[in-house]
Amino acid sequence: MAPPAADIMDESMMRAALGLAGRGPAVDPNPRVGCVLVVGETVVGQGWHAGAGTPHAEVAALSQARDLARGATAYVTLEPCAHTGRTGPCAQALIDAGVARVVFAQADPNPAARGGADLLAAHGVRVEAGLLARSAAALNRAWTFAVTHDRPMVTWKLATTLDGYAAAADGSSRWVTGAQARADVHRLRSRVGAVLVGTGTVLADDPSLTVRDAAGHATGTQPLRVVLGDRAIPATARALDGQAETLITPGHDPRDALKALQDRQIRHVLLEGGPTVAAAFLQHGYVDEIVAYVAPKLLGGGLPTLASLGIGSIADALECELTEVEQLGQDVRLRLTPTGRNQ
Repeated sequence: MAPPAADIMDESMMRAALGLAGRGPAVDPNPRVGCVLVVGETVVGQGWHAGAGTPHAEVAALSQARDLARGATAYVTLEPCAHTGRTGPCAQALIDAGVARVVFAQADPNPAARGGADLLAAHGVRVEAGLLARSAAALNRAWTFAVTHDRPMVTWKLATTLDGYAAAADGSSRWVTGAQARADVHRLRSRVGAVLVGTGTVLADDPSLTVRDAAGHATGTQPLRVVLGDRAIPATARALDGQAETLITPGHDPRDALKALQDRQIRHVLLEGGPTVAAAFLQHGYVDEIVAYVAPKLLGGGLPTLASLGIGSIADALECELTEVEQLGQDVRLRLTPTGRNQ
């Protein structure tokens, strides 16, 4: 039996709203949200959130629709907010515009903003929740994590030889992987709010920690550079070159660094530190995703990718779930999720 025409219409409009949401900035304190307003089968307004301080998706769509919004159905990728921040509550804006029905995908996980569905229903608006909720949540994976865990999501990025080394015995590590893998790292950096390393990495490798193009030039919006540790770094370090903002967090405790970043509304951190910093984050249960670039090389010794975790038996090994495998030139990118962690 074919699905009802209304179901097909609802899904089509929600997919359109998801497409609009994807136009918003991937790196922002706020989630990416899209909204489509429909009367009958006619789209009368559409909008998306273009970043912190700009109108929310619902308000943008209502501004386009004007009086045509009365009696409309609003398809929104995230439950309309019920709080006043830089902008007013979207649920109230929909009520004031006379919208008759609201279909939203993901329920708002933010305790400071949720409640829009109840407010809408209390004013006689028909509310339906959950349509394409997984797709909407995937669009805002890091934001959803950050607002529910009260800390940024952490992705550990590592480049390693087949036998688990990040550098040779003489300290040389440029380049473990090939050009395609290195370009992929820059795409990864462009999608996070901060890149974090330890002072040891700054002193040994002098990395720029910026998003760069194929010619090596900094390009686009740069993530915050974060240096963790209590060793002094020279004023001439590339991490202090002014191409991006740099935050130095004295001490070794990942909790302090993540607290400072959460206070700055950073939602996603790329951990690029050496073996000691990586081990510290793993031991605290603060690695939520691993992106490993594995090169077809063997060293037989050198700097390991990870310092000791204090694990003495294979039975106590930190298990990971493999979620993606992709070949990049001669290298392989693995995407994994640590399991059995203490959140």
